[in-house]
Amino acid sequence: MLKKIVLTFAALIVVLLLAVAFNTLRHGSRQMEVPPVKAVALDANAAAQRLSVAVRLRTVSQDGKPNAGAEEFRKLHALLEQSFPRAHSVLKRERVNELSLLYTWPGSDPAAKPIMLMAHQDVVPVAAGTEKDWQADPFGGEIRDGFVWGRGSWDDKGNLLAIMEAVELLIAEGYKPRQTIYLAFGHDEELGGERGAKAIAALLQSRGVKLDFVTDEGLLITEGVLKGLDRPVALIGTAEKGYLTLALGASAVPGHSSMPPPDTAIGMLGAALARLENRQMPAAFRGVAAEMFDTIAPEMSGLNRVFLSNLWLFGPLVKSQLEKGAATNAMLRTTTALTVMQAGNKENVLPGRADALVNFRVLPGDNSDGVTAHVKSVVANDKITVEKRGFSYEPTPISPSAAPSYRLIARTVRELFPGTVVAPGLMIGATDSRHMAPIAENIYRFSPVRAKSEDLPRFHGTNERISIANHAELIGFYHRLLRNAAGKQEEVE
Repeated sequence: MLKKIVLTFAALIVVLLLAVAFNTLRHGSRQMEVPPVKAVALDANAAAQRLSVAVRLRTVSQDGKPNAGAEEFRKLHALLEQSFPRAHSVLKRERVNELSLLYTWPGSDPAAKPIMLMAHQDVVPVAAGTEKDWQADPFGGEIRDGFVWGRGSWDDKGNLLAIMEAVELLIAEGYKPRQTIYLAFGHDEELGGERGAKAIAALLQSRGVKLDFVTDEGLLITEGVLKGLDRPVALIGTAEKGYLTLALGASAVPGHSSMPPPDTAIGMLGAALARLENRQMPAAFRGVAAEMFDTIAPEMSGLNRVFLSNLWLFGPLVKSQLEKGAATNAMLRTTTALTVMQAGNKENVLPGRADALVNFRVLPGDNSDGVTAHVKSVVANDKITVEKRGFSYEPTPISPSAAPSYRLIARTVRELFPGTVVAPGLMIGATDSRHMAPIAENIYRFSPVRAKSEDLPRFHGTNERISIANHAELIGFYHRLLRNAAGKQEEVE
């Protein structure tokens, strides 16, 4: 009897191993096979000099001051006009809410749906007290060691200047677009884009414009970030998470600290916040994350490929590992972040009120109402109020990776960055492109900025920079993307 049980168990193990092996092997590569294309010839050093000058302009967004630094934005507009004379002689330029820019490049085919390339002019401030930690003046635009240094060199003047450089080159080549091309450069992306990109979208909507697709800043070409994958990975953001802040408040009778009651405002609120952190919304392989791992799995090596190809079996193990990393955890769930807490003003007085703000980045498939219900259920205390605070927005729709516009971008990446693995990804932050949802069929968030693990803290952080060579690659990418977009549809299928 025991022998029979052992044999049966061994047979089940063999069947399981065969199923795992079969499932791993049957997941073939989803990468588009295209011949590499030589990048357009350009003067990379001259382009870097133009970016350097743009970085010196302090187009800084300041909370509560939508028109702060207006003169610096106007200087940037003049710089663009001076640096790209061909573009400004061919494209129509409009100012929206004075500081945002909308360029229109008319196409030759009225039946072809227009497309839009986006970037933003504004930059985040340099955190006070951190200037000494920079290796170069944050607004000096210094060119050193093969890099352009300074705030905005990466986010997002690098993309903005690269788009204009590409357009200037195309005009010089005699290129005429088949479909109308819009360039949208908002001035308040770092504040939410309400006066910039949102106003541009409303203007185009009033004109009856319907876009085929939009590209904006977003995910990158990373190297060495994903374990088990030794090739560069280009993630194209097919959706971005929503945004919600909830204010939690607890009230109690104030009094002397020598006679604390059983329930204090700080105690009740602290316990509620601890429960929220310990009982976060569920993580799962669904939506964009599921498609991303399905696409990447065949490109992985060793056990990583086995595990990702068999999430039906190894899902809990893989999920537990991904939850340990801040970025990978954010791809799997609606995140809970305790960001602000206020209570008390004297060490021997029990406060009558304690308040906190909790910020959620909402995963596509979840929504604000569901998050609010989750919070109330977890807090489970009628003495604690839960209310929405500030602005909020829902997750964007998911733009399909099967769409010709996605394949157009993927093709361009594979042509110019041979061997790079291309996959759909989830944008966990916010971009201006979400405002284009009412007028765009598909929206993709990607720029071919190369980044290793050690580079990621430079984003909105200290020592922001972009290499001269990589900036030239950005120019080449937009140049090739627009040329590919003008081709026949079957060429990118």
